[in-house]
Amino acid sequence: MMGLLHDMRDKFALLPIFLLVCLSACSGRMDAAKNSSMLSPTPQTTPLAKIALKPDAELEKQIADIARDAKGKVGVTSVLLETGDTAGLNANQHYPMQSVYKLPISMAVTDQIDRGRHNLDEKITVMKTDFVRKGQRSPLRDENPNGGEFTIRELMRLALVESDGTASDVLLRILGGPLEAQAYLTKIGIHDIKIVSYEREIGGTDWDIQYKNWATPTAAVELLRILYERQKSEPTSNSQPTNSEPNGQTHARLLLQFMADSMPGARRLKGLLPPGTPIAHKTGTSGARNNIESATNDIGIITLPNGNHIVIAVLVSDSPANEKTREGVIAKIAKAVWDRWAN
Repeated sequence: MMGLLHDMRDKFALLPIFLLVCLSACSGRMDAAKNSSMLSPTPQTTPLAKIALKPDAELEKQIADIARDAKGKVGVTSVLLETGDTAGLNANQHYPMQSVYKLPISMAVTDQIDRGRHNLDEKITVMKTDFVRKGQRSPLRDENPNGGEFTIRELMRLALVESDGTASDVLLRILGGPLEAQAYLTKIGIHDIKIVSYEREIGGTDWDIQYKNWATPTAAVELLRILYERQKSEPTSNSQPTNSEPNGQTHARLLLQFMADSMPGARRLKGLLPPGTPIAHKTGTSGARNNIESATNDIGIITLPNGNHIVIAVLVSDSPANEKTREGVIAKIAKAVWDRWAN
């Protein structure tokens, strides 16, 4: 017994030394942080309060009738934020995202910016090994065949405005990879969006890998709602966000502006809406195999004339219909929702 007591005494005597070593190591790592600044700890994020939803059975029937034209799998979630009116179809099923996943990746990077790990004007080297494959959309690759340096701001613009696959992959790389993107989604309370691969891996020899990057329409709408709520608390006078705003609410307005400027998808959500309707959106499009298109997607936030907002996700998967029909289904669903809730 006395030997045991002596051993315990010796161990406790070493405890202050152990703690001192740990503190010194931690201090060294902090001193080595970029720009000699301390990283903010990962914030404890509380998911948004749930909205009391009021399903619209008549609108849901109309959506289902429109969706039949796709002759595939169609998922829809739409919510009028200010009232909780909602309508959907297959809203909790899994759909391949394709380029829709550029939005959660960009949101995850801005979260790291808010915590001091990066800044918008930080220059990132883009190498040939970052390039997505030929056939995948990438103005960055096409205009810079040898690579180059780009700011994080520019990479985000390319990813969200031009749906550039290379830019998105570089954002995912500096983020720390798919696991970091998934950790961010978990932190903000999103559990039904999965990011498991880089875009350059999608559509290669493993056709099915695109189905592993999936979302439910309901989760996509919740992601949009989080982005919308964050931008409401941002200062409207600051068109160029800094890193000084708290709680991850600094860059939502910038991302929404990029989404409003998005070039692809003119015939999807916005296709049948009144000209000039404000909409911030992100599309996703796959290739085809055996004349079956894996994904034709669009998610977005539509501002109504009365100032209310529709958040909507329409995801079309495994459809043999032609592009005009698939995009027409998305446009008709958005118009039906608009007509129902615009007044």
